[in-house]
Amino acid sequence: MTFALRTLTFRLLQAAGVALVVGVMSFLMMRAMPGDMAFRIAAARYGYDLASADLAEAVRTELNLGAGPLVLFAQWMADLARLDLGRSMVSGLPVWQEIAHQLGASLQLAAVALGLSLLIGPPLGIYAGLRAGGRFDRALLVAAAAFRAVPQFLLGLVLIVVLAVQLQLLPAAGHGDIRHLVLPGLTLALGLAAASARIARDAMAAFAASPAHAFARTKGLSDGQVLLHHGLRAIAAPLLTYLGLQFVLLAEGVVVVETIFGWPGIGHALIHAVFHRDVPMVQGTALVMGLSFVLLNTLIDLALRRIDPREVRA
Repeated sequence: MTFALRTLTFRLLQAAGVALVVGVMSFLMMRAMPGDMAFRIAAARYGYDLASADLAEAVRTELNLGAGPLVLFAQWMADLARLDLGRSMVSGLPVWQEIAHQLGASLQLAAVALGLSLLIGPPLGIYAGLRAGGRFDRALLVAAAAFRAVPQFLLGLVLIVVLAVQLQLLPAAGHGDIRHLVLPGLTLALGLAAASARIARDAMAAFAASPAHAFARTKGLSDGQVLLHHGLRAIAAPLLTYLGLQFVLLAEGVVVVETIFGWPGIGHALIHAVFHRDVPMVQGTALVMGLSFVLLNTLIDLALRRIDPREVRA
């Protein structure tokens, strides 16, 4: 069995496990939350001013909320086996339809955040790694630790106050214009860049101290040529490996950042679905986020095999 086939088989099994765990945990957590689910759904549909006990009872009957939890969970798993995530309890629209629109907005934000983090982090890390132990290297360590320690919601609020309120350079929230992407994208990117800068710095410092770097210099290659032809390849593998972990941080951050900046993505939808007790939407959005993580790890495994054929990952 080839490496690619083994990887795909393992990831398919992993995806099935993710679907089961996400379905069970999200269902149990939603059922364990306090409050009347039917009233929350009725309030989301008609507004809290119009919500009443009669409307809540009508919603309970319509959605069969009185059925046992095992029956409802078995129904959701049966729908999932047919690749059907059901319908939103609030809007009545298919969950797939709502997620498709929201996922596009989240992927747009994630692409901007990853792009900015790669433009900021690795170049600074490479420069520090080539001068390991110097002032810039020590300053980068302090800055990276600071940005990793600051919660993303606090960083987002600081950027809003400085860039949107004080300097009035960018809109504080909203969507529809490319300028609306800058603040949420930068909020996510700074934390990711701090981590990738340290990864790139350590990899470059190790390469600069290796016999391979010394041998390349004895061949008459300049520092720039050594970096271009050998150094970038040396740091690509650890950066790609860490990209999988970065995606976890990115998925967590998207939920917070989208809420702060009013970005209509899957994280923003997940928060509203939890608040409104929209179980199919919670399960659907959480499932898509989990499967996206499995897909990205699969692509990273295949890319690492391409960069370094000696790396064999099951």
